[in-house]
Amino acid sequence: MVRWQRGLWLFFLPSFGLLAVVLLWPLGYAIYLSFFDYYLGSDVRSFVGLGNYADLLTEGRLWNSMWTTILIAFGSVALEFIVGFALALALYRLHQSAKVFSVLLFLPHIVTPVVAALFLKWMLASNWGFIDATLLTFDIVPPDWLGDPIWAKISVILADAWVFTPLVMMVLYAALQGLDTSVVEAAQIDGANNWRVLRHIIVPALIPAIIFTISVRLMDVFRFFDIIYVLTGGGPGTATETITIYTYQLGFRMLEVGKASALGVITLIVVASLLLTINRVLNSIYRGGDQ
Repeated sequence: MVRWQRGLWLFFLPSFGLLAVVLLWPLGYAIYLSFFDYYLGSDVRSFVGLGNYADLLTEGRLWNSMWTTILIAFGSVALEFIVGFALALALYRLHQSAKVFSVLLFLPHIVTPVVAALFLKWMLASNWGFIDATLLTFDIVPPDWLGDPIWAKISVILADAWVFTPLVMMVLYAALQGLDTSVVEAAQIDGANNWRVLRHIIVPALIPAIIFTISVRLMDVFRFFDIIYVLTGGGPGTATETITIYTYQLGFRMLEVGKASALGVITLIVVASLLLTINRVLNSIYRGGDQ
């Protein structure tokens, strides 16, 4: 390595130091606490090894919260991707006023998720909420949006999609700007309809952006907390209790910090494995499309 290039590592040190303080140290401390039976505020820490992990993996509540998280994650990300992709294509084909419409469509994402959840909770309130009041005006009996287990899950998915679909739309719209229009025009001249152009040209060209978008959103949804906490608090019962809500309950309600840390490590492993699998599948599709 050239001597002057060695000096470039000095510019890396501030970033690495900040990363170590805000990410690596908390992660290492959480892994350390996961091996102890430790309650918040207590001075006693009993080493239990993998005991916290064994207890969690045999709890039905953990698996219920895990399946709820997976259901909400895939439901919201799928909805966000379909609607966001459709809006991105619409903006791409819109030659005039595209910037105005993109700003208007992006507005829900500007709102803080907690504020958006409070607004949606007011709209979904039983009987006197905006949606219920509107439906009752037309003699339509509305469901219990936040009190029924099934409708509560649907409401949470719709709330997350309403807030984060604009982000998906803007990422895919930006990717569409780099699309080679000459290839699209050549396909249309050869007689390819819109569906064939979308399937064989546009989607394969956007696979890297799609992988990035899905990966980022899945990581976000597995940390899904604020909207669910404001809308349902994990209820009714444990119908919308995700893995992060359960971690919060363990750490700050039951004060079982060691167990909550173990659950955080388990969540990290599950999310990392899931993302690696999805990325591998999408990359194999992308490489297969290039052959």
